[in-house]
Parts: sequence; structure tokens; C-alpha cells
Amino acid sequence: MKPSSLCLIAAMFAGAATIPTAMAASAPSTLTIEAVNAAGKTADPAATPAKPAKGAKAGKLAAPALLRAQVLLDRARFSSGEIDAASGSNMRLALAGFQKKAGLEPSGTLDEATWAALNADTADALVSYTLSDADVAGPFQAIPESMAEKAKLTALGYGSAAEALGEKFHVSPALLARLNPGKDLGRAGETIVVPNVLDTEPLPKAAKIVVDRSDRSLTLLDAEGKVLAQFPASTGSSHDPLPIGTWKVNGVARQPVYHYNPKLFWDASPGDKKAKLPAGPNNPVGVAWVDLSKDHYGIHGTPVPASIGKTQSHGCIRLTNWDVATLTESVGYGTEVLLQE
Repeated sequence: MKPSSLCLIAAMFAGAATIPTAMAASAPSTLTIEAVNAAGKTADPAATPAKPAKGAKAGKLAAPALLRAQVLLDRARFSSGEIDAASGSNMRLALAGFQKKAGLEPSGTLDEATWAALNADTADALVSYTLSDADVAGPFQAIPESMAEKAKLTALGYGSAAEALGEKFHVSPALLARLNPGKDLGRAGETIVVPNVLDTEPLPKAAKIVVDRSDRSLTLLDAEGKVLAQFPASTGSSHDPLPIGTWKVNGVARQPVYHYNPKLFWDASPGDKKAKLPAGPNNPVGVAWVDLSKDHYGIHGTPVPASIGKTQSHGCIRLTNWDVATLTESVGYGTEVLLQE
């Protein structure tokens, strides 16, 4: 069950440990902890899009409302991928999935009925968090681009404390910076503001995984067909299409070593040779590999969470590292996997 599949991400991300002053200064100041935690709780025109006049475009949500909704969706296990306080296809997908489970019209828009359902979770969306020694201990290092250079490392860990914190709290590094102007993310004892995503209950065991190519989603179902969770996914390409059909989970590997074979890649760089890449979040398959009964195919993480649902894959099913970690809590050997159009 070694990851040696058609799955690969070439780009790596490494953020700076200290928030750049220019970024912090230029970011709007509307995303205060008070504004975000209050959004959507009252009849606030900034929290619900205005009904447009005939022929006019719908009103846009303010960033505090978008951010609170993304956090509540994440807590409800309807992930929008990387939390970024922006409206996009992953956000609409998460909303539609949540609405369908709640018995609402799956419009993918944040209306009053959807806010009412989301507000059943009374937890604050943003909370204060004090950085621990473990958060900033590292080791952190830049990740090279070539497979041969990656193979020389002992681990493919985080490039910085900021990158590690982004994955821990499911948030984009840019938004983490916006929430914490002037804060040093590399200093133990620093108190920062983060999405409240760590205190959720573990998922129950799933009976089935459904991956839908049409909307780039992965859904977990229980034995009665009830939705347990939904995640945005990258699901193949014209060169390496999703292998449509019914398969099984052969096993789960956490912190996998990756076996790179350039012969499996149509876009491999000339001169590439086989390489054994060490484990870590910046491994091409991220922090976990769910092996499928289809040879060379699996469900796995990624070193580039912002790409999920936005880019194509080499045939496999790619999730953010935190979503694939959640998935592995719920599935195991023999879980049915339906890959559909």
C-alpha cells in the first residue's frame, strides 16, 4: 500500500513566520473578533445578501459574515477547504451540502433560513489562541521543487510556523495575517486570533465514500445513506480521468512515504528518475493516503490546500491535509467507494 500512484503536486508553499508589515497594514480592519462572532446572528444586512431588484445583481456578503459561515460550515463537517473569508465555488458547494442535509433548498447562497440552521452551533467562530512551544519548534525549512532534491531531505515538513498554523486552523496564511496584524507567529507565548475548528467531535464510521466529478466533492455516508461530511476535492483531468466505478478502501496510511515514478506521469520533467520522498505535510500526497482497490489510485492530502477544488489532479482524489485526516478517522479497510460523473 505504498503511494506510487498518478497523484502528484509539483508546487510547494512556505509562508513567512512573521506577518509582513505591509500586508497587515494594507488589510481592511473589518475582520475583528467581535465583528465576525456577531455576523449572521441578527437581521444584519451585511450578513445576508440583499434581495436584488429585477434585473439587478444580488448583494454581496461582507467578509465577517463569510468568515463566520465558513467556520460554522467547517465545524458542521461541510468543509469549504481553506478558510479565506471569500465567496467562491468551494463555499457554494459547502453551503449547498449543508442546506440539503438541513432540509433547505440547496441554493448555495447564505440566506436567512441557512443562517438559522448554522446558528444552532452557538460557539464563537473566532477565538484567541496562545502559541505553544510545540507550535513554533519546527524544524522548518524551505522545500525544493525537484523530486531528486526532495528525496535528499529527512522529512518534508512545514516551511514556517505560519504554514503549520494555517493547516492546524484550516485557514489561508493570508487570512491568518489579516486577523493578526503585527503578531509574530514564530514566538511561543504570542496570543493570536484563529478559527474555532479544533473542538469538534470525531466523525462516526462511514459506510460509503462518494466522489462526484461534476461538482468536485467527496461525501461520506453512513449505512442508512445519511450524510456525515462533505469535502471539496480535486478529481482528475482529461489526461488522467477519475476512474468511474465502484471500488473499495484497501487500507489507510498516515504520514506516508511517497514513491515517485516518472513513467506514470505524462508531464514528468525530462531526466526525472525514480525517487523515494520522505513523509510530511509537504509530501506530494500530504499527511495521509487512503488506498483504493484500483491500482495506483487513492484519496490523499496535498501540500497546496488553496488548490483543492480549483485545479486538476493526476487521476486521484485530492483533499486538504486536514480534511483527509478527518476522512481517515471514519473509513477503513472495505469501505465502499463510488466514483461518479
